[in-house]
Amino acid sequence: MPQENVVLYNPMDELDEDLNINIEKLWKTIWSRRVLLIKIFCSVLAFFILLTFIMPKKYKVTADLYINKSNNSNLMEVNPYVLDEASGPAISMGVDKAINNEIELMKSELVLDKVIRDNNIIYKKKFGILPNKKEGEYLTAEAFYNKGKKLKIENTKNTNVITIQYKAGKPELAYGVVSSLITHYIELHKELNTEKSKSDTKLLEAEYKKIKENLDKNISKVSGLPAQSMTGIGNLSAMSAFSRSASSAIGNIRNQYIAGEKSQITVSEDSQKLTHLATKLEWAKMVEQMSDSSKVLVLKEPKQLRPFEKSSPKLLMNIILGCIFGGLTSLAALIFVEQKSEKLTYSMLTNKTLFDAIDKAKKIENKCYGFNPQKVLVLSFVQLPMAFINRFQVLPNVSIAFYNGTREYIDKISAADKIILISKIDITDAELYKDVRDIIKDQNKDIIYDVTL
Repeated sequence: MPQENVVLYNPMDELDEDLNINIEKLWKTIWSRRVLLIKIFCSVLAFFILLTFIMPKKYKVTADLYINKSNNSNLMEVNPYVLDEASGPAISMGVDKAINNEIELMKSELVLDKVIRDNNIIYKKKFGILPNKKEGEYLTAEAFYNKGKKLKIENTKNTNVITIQYKAGKPELAYGVVSSLITHYIELHKELNTEKSKSDTKLLEAEYKKIKENLDKNISKVSGLPAQSMTGIGNLSAMSAFSRSASSAIGNIRNQYIAGEKSQITVSEDSQKLTHLATKLEWAKMVEQMSDSSKVLVLKEPKQLRPFEKSSPKLLMNIILGCIFGGLTSLAALIFVEQKSEKLTYSMLTNKTLFDAIDKAKKIENKCYGFNPQKVLVLSFVQLPMAFINRFQVLPNVSIAFYNGTREYIDKISAADKIILISKIDITDAELYKDVRDIIKDQNKDIIYDVTL
């Protein structure tokens, strides 16, 4: 028995064919609309480039401040005796909390009001033309900080560094705001630390004076016998058993000894308090001296920018944005034009499209013959060349029909098993083509090829 040749079905072959057709269809769709796409892309790109020269220039000035952790909050990290508002030992704050306190200090009216006046930042007409009741008045600190988000004061995470940034239309204003803010913040910072240090020192000095006076009084009141007087009392104790006067004398000596011990304990306790307080007072005075120097180190000084050193708009950035938005706009225009076109376009075709049907007639013929005895209907929306018609009429299972707007073509679709559609780009009516496709789909007929001339 002769062995039959078995051809195994490989789904990858069909996948490769569909993929190639999709890419070809996509390329033809884009190429057919190339003039439109180029015009839109160039227009959008030109618009973004033009924005570089017509948009108001912005200048950004930045500065970095380092808040000395060891000196922060009145030497709280170092001084073990620093006093809180309740006049007791303070608990050291975390770095984040301390830095946040400094940021809030910078944003306070005590600083920003001076910055506003230094740089003459006032209310102006709305949009440059509309009246403003506050016109000519200085901005409030809240309005200045929130207006346009021009001023940013941020902490670099997990560090003691605070970054100050300000954007303005003039380089002089941007520089002036940052410089002024740093100056007035350091002044306020220094003033607060100085006042706190002086307050601690005065409180400790008053307490020290009070304890010193008590100690002096207690020393002057010291009475009783010293411990050495108790030596030799053993002989008197032996005699007290035989003499009432000796017993009375021993009692007096013991009472005077106990009184002396109590006086010494009181003096000793006051001395310890005075010594401990003296240590606190020494720290407080040292802090007061150190508070005269700033706790802030300017890591990055604000820079006076030149006119060409603008932060925005940037030509390169606008070119990149122009390319991105130009591409997106062109794609949107392509989709819109393809969907709204009254004539058949490449994007409307199925994934089983064959371009240039005349050149691929042999492939179509073989495909139809391979489905024999199933009936194949070649439905054309355009006039076919006579040579093309003659080639398919000889096939026993193939019939050719032309769309004429009557219901006859629907009957022919119903009688066929497979369908081949033949159309022409920019010639075939798009709505008619879609209607025929919907009828074929509703009747569950398989489209072998979607052919274009």
